[in-house]
Amino acid sequence: MESSSATVALIVLIALLAFLLIVVALSVRVVPQWAQMVVYRWGQTNKGLVRQPGLRFLIPVVDRGVMVDLREQFIEVPRQTAITKDNAPLGVDFLIYWKIVEPLMSQINVLNFAGALQGVAATSLRSVIGDIPLDDVLSEREKINETLRLKLDEVTERWGGKVTTVEIREILPPPAVQEAMNRQLSAERTRRAVITESEGTRQATINVAEGDKQSAILRAEGDRQAAILRAQGFSEALQTIFSAARGIDQKTMTLQYLEALKALGSGPATKFIIPMEFTQLIAPIGAMIQSGMHSDAGSSPAGGAKR
Repeated sequence: MESSSATVALIVLIALLAFLLIVVALSVRVVPQWAQMVVYRWGQTNKGLVRQPGLRFLIPVVDRGVMVDLREQFIEVPRQTAITKDNAPLGVDFLIYWKIVEPLMSQINVLNFAGALQGVAATSLRSVIGDIPLDDVLSEREKINETLRLKLDEVTERWGGKVTTVEIREILPPPAVQEAMNRQLSAERTRRAVITESEGTRQATINVAEGDKQSAILRAEGDRQAAILRAQGFSEALQTIFSAARGIDQKTMTLQYLEALKALGSGPATKFIIPMEFTQLIAPIGAMIQSGMHSDAGSSPAGGAKR
């Protein structure tokens, strides 16, 4: 009897230990730093039942905890066909980065946040692309990304999430459009090459003209300096002549004219043109000759009487 009672006691003790282990396993939760836990008590929850990171305890059977990841995540939206404003079909695939900011709303307002976000993103993409021409779609990706982000953020706000970034990864126009774009790109490059070449030719012509201009200016400056030097030399020569002429008296000038007459007389010419000023210059010579003749005439009778 004692052995049977001991066995029963041991069984009861093992059962109690097992029960305690089960209770502990059901009630103790460790909430990691990157998450929060939404607790459902008898199937209901509220903000007061949202548990922060750390060691948390639940009431077994009564409470049920759901971990909500608060880290930023992404979903890949597969290629979607969208038609632009000018009726050009495009294949677009993109990435959406999102995170949960309200754990309680993400649990009670939406069943599958990532799936719902992906569906809304596909319809929003078609709406955004449909309002933009093809050229703008290809050149304004940043603008499209921001427009998509704002549209998705408005929808996901009521689900307790936030769309942080939208990145279009690839835009594929149809083959015909790609071929037209390649031709346009080739024409644009040819145009730029022609413009660059003409610009180089124009610049070269300008440089040559500028060189000719500078050369002409330098030549004109040299001619002007030479003319100034010649004028200065001529002026100095005239000043020297005038200075010398001031020192010449009338008799000297008369002798010079007589030398000129002598040179004229030795020539073969029989007619001479003599300026009036010359007669005025030789008038004193004539007066001197007449004075000499009169003096000789006066001295001759006196000499005869004496003899």
